[in-house]
Amino acid sequence: MEKFYELKIAGLTRKLPLCEVSDKLDIAAFIIFGDVEMTIEGCKELLKKVKEFDVIATPEAKSIPLAYEMSRQSGKPYVVARKGTKVYMKNPISVDVTSITTQHEQHLYFGQDEVDRLKGKRVLIVDDVISTGESLTAMRELVERAGGIISDSCAFLAEGDAANRDDIVFLEPLPLFFK
Repeated sequence: MEKFYELKIAGLTRKLPLCEVSDKLDIAAFIIFGDVEMTIEGCKELLKKVKEFDVIATPEAKSIPLAYEMSRQSGKPYVVARKGTKVYMKNPISVDVTSITTQHEQHLYFGQDEVDRLKGKRVLIVDDVISTGESLTAMRELVERAGGIISDSCAFLAEGDAANRDDIVFLEPLPLFFK
């Protein structure tokens, strides 16, 4: 029988399936893809909580709908840190990251176009879930390498100990499920 965690966020309720990360840990899978109602309402709530910004930056891929919707609602542009270089990316810069959900080293890249959009601008970093903080640390480093000035870092959910951090803005805590 599949187990779920009931999440209440931005006035909405969702049942998140529990997924095994290891023999000692399960996490509740928060997948925003396709949940337009949650995306719109959650972004509306996050925008009320964050500091002033000029540009939104987000890592590929699950948080792209959030960056798009926050961009749409705020009228501010967004950029995406890609997980691989593309032929159209000129002079790419990169950082390395290992997150709890990917469980292996990845790289995040900005091309010259993204660097130009971020340089000297106040940047809001957006993610779906902040857990270990590894992805957030990598995004902060990448934004700073691009010459951006970090105004705030936010996510819909702060998982586990991340809910105790005072350097992020989030809507709800998300527990870890230890076995």
